[in-house]
Amino acid sequence: MDTNKTESFVNDLWDSSIIPELCDYIKLPNKSPHFDPDWEKHGHMEKAVQQLEAWCKTQPVKDMSVEIVRIEGRTPVLFAEIPGDSDDVVLLYGHYDKQPEFSGWAEDLDPWEPTIKDGKLYGRGGADDGYAVFGSLTAIRALQEQGIPHARCVVLIEGCEESGSFDLPYYIEKLEDRIGSPDLVVCLDAECGNYEQLWCTTSLRGNLTGTLRADVLTEGVHSGSASGVVPSSFRILRKLLSRIEDEDSGQLRPEGLHVDIPKQRIEQAKLAADTLGKGVYSKYPWAVEDAAPSESPYELLLNNTWRPTMSVTGAAGLPALVDAGNVQLPFNTLKLSFRLPPTCDADVAAKTVKEILEEQTPPLSKVSFHVESTMAGWNAPPVAEWLEASMQKASEAFFGKPSMYMGTGGTIPFMGMLGEKFPEAQFLITGLLGPNSNAHGPNEFLHIDTGKRVTSCVAQVLADHYEHKTGVKAAA
Repeated sequence: MDTNKTESFVNDLWDSSIIPELCDYIKLPNKSPHFDPDWEKHGHMEKAVQQLEAWCKTQPVKDMSVEIVRIEGRTPVLFAEIPGDSDDVVLLYGHYDKQPEFSGWAEDLDPWEPTIKDGKLYGRGGADDGYAVFGSLTAIRALQEQGIPHARCVVLIEGCEESGSFDLPYYIEKLEDRIGSPDLVVCLDAECGNYEQLWCTTSLRGNLTGTLRADVLTEGVHSGSASGVVPSSFRILRKLLSRIEDEDSGQLRPEGLHVDIPKQRIEQAKLAADTLGKGVYSKYPWAVEDAAPSESPYELLLNNTWRPTMSVTGAAGLPALVDAGNVQLPFNTLKLSFRLPPTCDADVAAKTVKEILEEQTPPLSKVSFHVESTMAGWNAPPVAEWLEASMQKASEAFFGKPSMYMGTGGTIPFMGMLGEKFPEAQFLITGLLGPNSNAHGPNEFLHIDTGKRVTSCVAQVLADHYEHKTGVKAAA
């Protein structure tokens, strides 16, 4: 593969077509079903998937078929098939649904209005994960433009990832025969430690979400009348949370939520920590100046990728400050999000947490923990020699630095599904969500140059995959 030609082709297509398309895509508030239960009625999801389909159909990819696959009541899937030059199968995955707006966007930025500034495209969903279908087809086109062979490619873009991919298993079953048995999976929905090299995700944490509620009254009562007699529902919740989390260190107490960390992942975390240094924590928008956690970058990486954590992500029963009178509240509810180690059984973890929170209820209160969702984590199989060599070659060619490995603190449910279904497959999981890109939060951006380089890297890996599987080297 002529890397200069690949780079030129990819960069030109990003500038002339992909960035304008992403700008239009960002304008669509197609929030994932969990955040917009009336998504079908509102029609934003339909507009988004139709936009992506329309662009795909304009691409001169040899013998490609593109369609929107539908199951009644479920978010549609965009599905493309490219026959290729061998019967081996590469599955390229992404999603087009989005997180909600969130608050705190800068005055000159908006979640639904694209803004390009300092080489970054701001707006909800561009990097997470609207660019995936554009990057996937562009990588394939870059090979075909040079007459370089590739395996049969299947592109699957779902509309439910941000809600835990609960629609996806139905489509996998429906499309099983058309997908085949991929031996390489490319996912463009992950993080990167910096914008200076290709990063390959080696593990993903699982996720458990639920609501913890404490009731002490059937209605609010004057606080002067009730306090001292009726316990505070908020205090009940504080007490219950301490059963799960050490409030000083943030470490979770239940042993069943912890796992033994594989030796290879420990070594990879050490290397990533040496590369990133203070960047492991300086990338966050801290409220205090010069924030420096007491743990080393290495320990922080393990905390973020292989150790369980708990976050309070929402609350009910608390009136807005302007409406907060002197009332003893009848109940409080907290939404809890647990990030689980990659090899931890999410369903077992949910049962453990529920039992701990609901057993021996504090006096004069009713307590319930409702499990909303469980999502399995994922730990990659050993990287094949050909793939490791290919990623190194690609990173050196298009970034000028070696590729790196790292675990990711988030969850991509599809990877767990694929890992179970295709245990022999190799995985290239990478993405554009680097320092300050702030997916799910305010001021989310796509780093444009990294998007171009990652696309070129995928083209290199596809070329090397074909050569590895067939033993046929593309003509120079």
